[in-house]
Order: sequence, then C-alpha cells, then structure tokens
Amino acid sequence: MFTQLSLKNFKAWRNVEKVDSSGQSHFGRIDIPLAPVTMLLGTNSSGKSSLLQALLLLKQTAVSPDRSVHLNLGGNEANDYFNFGHFDDVLTHNASPRLFELGFKFRRPDSASASETRRLQSGEFLATYSKTSAGATVVQELALRSDASFYRAIRRDKGAYSIMVGDETQPRGKSRAYAPERSIALPVEAVQLLAADGPMVEDISLAVRRELEGIAYLGPLRRKPERDYPWNKSRPGELGIDGSGVINALLASALSRSKDDDTAQIIQKVSVWLQRMGVAEKIEVKQLGHSTRYEVVVHKDGISANLRDVGIGVSQVLPVITLAFFAPPGATVILEEPEIHLHPLAQAVLAELFVEVSRDRQVQFIVETHSEHLFRRLQTLVARDAGTRDQCLLYFVERAGADAKLKPLLLDSFGRVNEWPPMFFGDAMGETREQARLMFERQRSGSGK
Repeated sequence: MFTQLSLKNFKAWRNVEKVDSSGQSHFGRIDIPLAPVTMLLGTNSSGKSSLLQALLLLKQTAVSPDRSVHLNLGGNEANDYFNFGHFDDVLTHNASPRLFELGFKFRRPDSASASETRRLQSGEFLATYSKTSAGATVVQELALRSDASFYRAIRRDKGAYSIMVGDETQPRGKSRAYAPERSIALPVEAVQLLAADGPMVEDISLAVRRELEGIAYLGPLRRKPERDYPWNKSRPGELGIDGSGVINALLASALSRSKDDDTAQIIQKVSVWLQRMGVAEKIEVKQLGHSTRYEVVVHKDGISANLRDVGIGVSQVLPVITLAFFAPPGATVILEEPEIHLHPLAQAVLAELFVEVSRDRQVQFIVETHSEHLFRRLQTLVARDAGTRDQCLLYFVERAGADAKLKPLLLDSFGRVNEWPPMFFGDAMGETREQARLMFERQRSGSGK
C-alpha cells in the first residue's frame, strides 16, 4: 500500500514553501499522505488527475520492456497508460532549477510473501529527473530507502553515476554502467559493487516494483456493452483502462470449475453490490446455444434483460465493482469518476464498497470524484465508526493561478469537515435563499392584484 506520494515541479504541482525547525523558509517537494481509501475532490482542471498520473507514469516505466529506460513518457498506445509528451510537457512551467521529482513511501501488507521481499516490510522511492542536451529524460538522482538502509545513485559528468550508501560522503564507485534501470533499480554492476549491501538493494527495488505492478487503473470512459461475448476459457491479466476485460473476468468467474477460489466468487460479490446499489438484483452469464459465445443477463424487478438493453449505469459501474474483487490483496486501485451514470443512492453506496473492500481484502483505493453523494456517505461511515479517520483521507484540489494546491479535508469523529473550502459543492444554501426570495416576491405580487 502506498502511504505517501511525493511531487516537485510535476505538471501543475510546483514545489511548496516549508519552514524548518530553525524558522528558515525554503522550498521543498509536496508530500501527500495516502490511506487505504483516499478521495480527491475539486474543480475541473484543478490538478487532481495529475496526482494519479504520477503513479501511473512510474508504473508504465517499471513495466517497460526496455530495462535501460529512465522514464517512459509514453507513446505506445497498446502498452502505456498515457502519452505524457516530452520532458518540458511534464515539468512545471518556469520551474527553476529545471528538475522534477517523483516518489512514494509504501508498506507491504501482512499477507505479503516473505520470500518476495525477505526482510523488507516498508520502504521509500524518490527520483529526481533532468533533461540531457539531446532532450532525453534521465534520472538525476535515485534514492532507495528501507527502515534500516539508504542508497543513492547520483548522475555526474558524461552520464556516469556515483553510488552512495547511507551517510557516507565518499561514493563506493562511479561509472556509466551504474545508471538506474526503469527509474527503480540499480543495475547488476552496481549491486555487485555494493557486495554485502547488494541483497538489500535488490529487496528494495523488488518491493518498489511490486507496488507499482500492483496498481490497477480504471479511467472515466468505459467501454459500452456488447450483446454477446466470446470466451476462450482464460482469465484476463488486467481489466484495462476502459474496463474491456471485465466481461472476461465475469465469464471466468461464472464458468470456473473450481468454486472455492477468489475468481469463482467475483460474480456473486458483484451481484451483491449491484443489489445494495439498487441497480440490479443479480447478474448471470448464459451460453448461446452450443457456441462459445455468452450473454450477460441482468435481473431486476422480476425481469431479465441483456446487459445491452438495461440502463447505461449498470455497465459503467460493473468495471468498478469487478475490479474491487479482481485486484489481488495488497493492490492499489486507481479510479477516475467511478460514479459516472449512477443515480445518487448508488453513488453513495460506492463509499461503502471502498471502505469494506479495503478493510476486508487489503486493497487500497485512490479515487478522483465529483460526487457529493459519495463524499457525504463517507462522512456518515466515519460517524458510524464503520470507516475510521485513519482509514479514509480526503483532499480538495484547487487552482492558485497556474499552480495546483491541496487542502486536506479533516473529519472529526462525527464525520464533519472542520473547514469547508468556498463553494465546495456549489452554493446549496444560496440556491435555497434565492428560491425563497422568488417565492415571496410572487406571493406579494399575487396578493396585490
């Protein structure tokens, strides 16, 4: 689970002014605590999506087939989440010096395999990026940290990297062969240089990679349903940015021979949550004759209908619910506008889905939303003690000129926000006052006739 996201001069997220213990003012990176359920709210084009994109940029770099790449800014539509353009497109406007930073802290779940990360249960990754004279984006400095160890790779002249350990002032070595791979790992030559420290460096890099590989992303534009689907008896590896793999996941769940594994239970759990949202009683899959094609059938109010023939809200929320149970324990699910095309009650129930699944399955949710109903239900869950303040973090993102600003929405034990941003969800009281004013004016006008 990601416990903190760090940014500096990344798109709209400029460095921030900080005051140290001596009272000195300086500019540093933005450190954003993350919780099992983290919700981002705010106006359009405020910078919410850029926070999500920072993690997605690191993931598409970590899974890049090119080990030598420093930062995969995209361009391969089949494999990349986004095409970020070039270094100057990512760098905050007028940033000085011309560097940006991306980083995160993480904690491995209790269920993590000991053989995967050996001694490592938490760690930190931080990379500073610069641009070469040829226009390439490169790692200027890489820092990998565990509870007990700290390693750095610092770019020097002509592309050579110095390898530093802990607080040591002298590098263990310097070479072009020590250039980081995919931002997150030191190459085998650097690991061999570190000798006894080598296994720990590998542990940290492996854990960083596992966290990034564990990200599942669902965008705001989801694929419309088809009337029927083929199934080749396989389970998808991912559900896709637009939820294109959702039906395959549901087919694998419904038609699985084993009824004991998590995959077999997905379709039942999806049906439970559709019922709680009031949009359907259950879904099932039916084979079309003796073919290899199947239809998805939605049951509600005693009527069965093809998924294609019901309201668009069902097909749009299916990927959200399915991903909540498809993602393995320890994964991080990033969602943009999960509430799209849902009525207010169903939007509110999404908050319950995120809180319950994060608690029961150790799946983290980072959600960008415009839904007041989702937010209000989360407040209610905190008031009921169904979701603790430690389990849920909420942020309001707003614009200050060209820069994005982050305001934590602190909830008390009754789920109340201590300090509301202006016009947070519009001006409901103002609308009520205006309606009352117009009503009294009409009444006065009518009585005078």
